[in-house]
Amino acid sequence: MSKAPRWARWFPRVLRSNSLALRLFLTATAWAVIILAITGVILSSLYRQAVERSFDRRLNVYLRTLVADLSAPPEEGEKFPQSLGEPLFELPLSGWYWQVTRLDPGKADLRASRSLWDAGLPHLQDLGVPPGPDGSREGYIDGPEEQRLRLVERNIDLGDEGHFLVAVAGDAAEISGETRSFDQALIVTFMLLAAVLLLTTMFQVRFGLSPLRRITARLAAIRAGTAERLEGNFPEEIAPLARETNALIEANREIVERARMHVGNLAHALKTPLSVMVNEAAARGGDPLALKVQEQAAIMRDQVARHLERARLAARLTVVGTVTDVGPVVTALARTMEKIHRDKAVTVAVDADPHATFRGERPDLEEMIGNLVDNACKWAVARVAISVAREAGETGPAIRIVVDDDGRGLSAVEREQVAKRGQRLDETKPGSGLGLSIVVELARLYGGSLSLGEAAAGGLRAELVLPAG
Repeated sequence: MSKAPRWARWFPRVLRSNSLALRLFLTATAWAVIILAITGVILSSLYRQAVERSFDRRLNVYLRTLVADLSAPPEEGEKFPQSLGEPLFELPLSGWYWQVTRLDPGKADLRASRSLWDAGLPHLQDLGVPPGPDGSREGYIDGPEEQRLRLVERNIDLGDEGHFLVAVAGDAAEISGETRSFDQALIVTFMLLAAVLLLTTMFQVRFGLSPLRRITARLAAIRAGTAERLEGNFPEEIAPLARETNALIEANREIVERARMHVGNLAHALKTPLSVMVNEAAARGGDPLALKVQEQAAIMRDQVARHLERARLAARLTVVGTVTDVGPVVTALARTMEKIHRDKAVTVAVDADPHATFRGERPDLEEMIGNLVDNACKWAVARVAISVAREAGETGPAIRIVVDDDGRGLSAVEREQVAKRGQRLDETKPGSGLGLSIVVELARLYGGSLSLGEAAAGGLRAELVLPAG
């Protein structure tokens, strides 16, 4: 299947609701349609008026000819009028008529063209049409057989010879036909113009918003870890946004660095007094007070380490744009764990998606996976399997890391207990009981999760879900 052109692929994105591009496109389109419609109506009206004026000039030529023949005394044997040069006045009901009516009281006289046959034309002055600057009246009337006519009439005073009303009418279908043809051509022209304007509007919207798309792409690059700041030339309206964004990123880095420094300083400040207390208590041998001090100092050391670690993690998680490849980390940890547990001859198999990435720092990923693999190796009989895959999470792309062993496994109650801090099911196994709880806290800080279940080989299955880079 051939790919659609770029503008066709972009067009549906324009129509997304609550889109700035959609607002600009609809606003420009609405104004273009309104302006074209108003312009079309005005042009059609002006053209119709021009056609009417031209038609009226033609009728006035015939009217002046009638007035000239009426004012000149006819010679014996001559007909009235002598000649109008239009055969349609001789053709019955042709739509072209003239009529001369004498208005003097008691001297009724009506002369009309042969085309009028035995009918008559109504008078515009009787219909209330006011005269124009030159004394003539123009308007539309219904002629014989309901024909729509354009009529021009004028009052003529010939002194002693009498007062006459001269009228000439023509078929208004010519005006309507001319106007209709113009309107059709106007509609076709404006439709083509509207199509061009729509395409131009789409181009303007796309071109005008391209700096915003560039900023979006570069922010995505910063989040993905391939860039550290917004670079490039932006228009004056967008440049302040880029500058403020870069300043915010720099300020964020400075805050993180200060937080890390304070965490380190606090750790060093507390480590020395705790060590002194433990050493002094150990020097007193079996003194109950010394034993109590050692016990409480150990608890304090664990609590301080825990909270300092959480502060360190929270500070590190605010760094923008850190992405770690998962495959190399898992492979390196598998080889390391095989060496650490070589006395058990445990084999660690790895099946990792080469494109899987973690949106976070490598030490945290190593700590989480390392704890899970180390725990699996402790309980495995002969084999540990690690699989890594990308998937679509509820809040975005995610990676699922599954660690299976072929040990005895855990019941549901044991699985719930083992994830708690400091809980150990077998005191004969080395460790502090903090491994899985550390994984749970780290995963939660990154917006991920850890779940424990039953592996296909019968042992424990640990599934770690983390945000993908």
